[in-house]
Amino acid sequence: MAIVIFILLGLGAIVGLIHFGHQAHAPWFHNLYAHGLFPNGFKAVFTTMLTVNFAFSGTELIGVTAGETKDPEKNIPKAIHTTLLRLVIFFIGSITVMAALIPYKQAGVSQSPFVLVFNQIGLPFAGDLMNFVVLTAILSAANSGLYASTRMLWSLAHEKMISPRFAHTTSRGVPMLALCVSMIGGILALVSSVVAASTVYLVLVSISGLAVVIVWMAIALSEINFRQAFRRAGHQDSELKFKTPWYPVIPWAAFILSLLSC
Repeated sequence: MAIVIFILLGLGAIVGLIHFGHQAHAPWFHNLYAHGLFPNGFKAVFTTMLTVNFAFSGTELIGVTAGETKDPEKNIPKAIHTTLLRLVIFFIGSITVMAALIPYKQAGVSQSPFVLVFNQIGLPFAGDLMNFVVLTAILSAANSGLYASTRMLWSLAHEKMISPRFAHTTSRGVPMLALCVSMIGGILALVSSVVAASTVYLVLVSISGLAVVIVWMAIALSEINFRQAFRRAGHQDSELKFKTPWYPVIPWAAFILSLLSC
């Protein structure tokens, strides 16, 4: 809800319905093209792509949770559709608002762009609230990452690809060893962001971003191979409970674009 409010207020500032900073006129989308679409060259897009991929990571967790989802034939397609909608609204929508309101030379890492926009609109306390929302989102992302890591360790142990100890669960079905190992890795990564932000942490982010791209490529290639094998076995696409739209354009586009982003 806070992100939606941010987008609505930002749109109001963009079109001039809400006063923004010291600007006498509505900025509209002037900042998006004032210095050209690529003021630092198109190469800068690829320079930041791994970090962007890292920020968008997590969508693939839908497939990980399918094994524990009730009524997956109904809920997994629904989750895919809602995830795509939320990405468009929360990620792309908020980024568009920030890019339209904040000149790229004024944008930095010393202050949250959400706080900067709210301060310029005249809502300083809303910025603090937005920081709280962002922190909550970070904790949520950490929680989902912890779940995914634990789930993958359990799956690998269950398939006897790593030590079977990771497959042992408590009376409540929690793979405690896998959970603890995943948590230790997360804590070490968090510590590195404080004590070695420009070295170890930067490398970890780059590795994570690259790993996400490789996973996306593997998912796209798996879909292509699955559909071909499914047809060779004498089945029809109509038998599938959920079909990738515009096959094979979407999976091939996902594979090629992910490869280019490396």
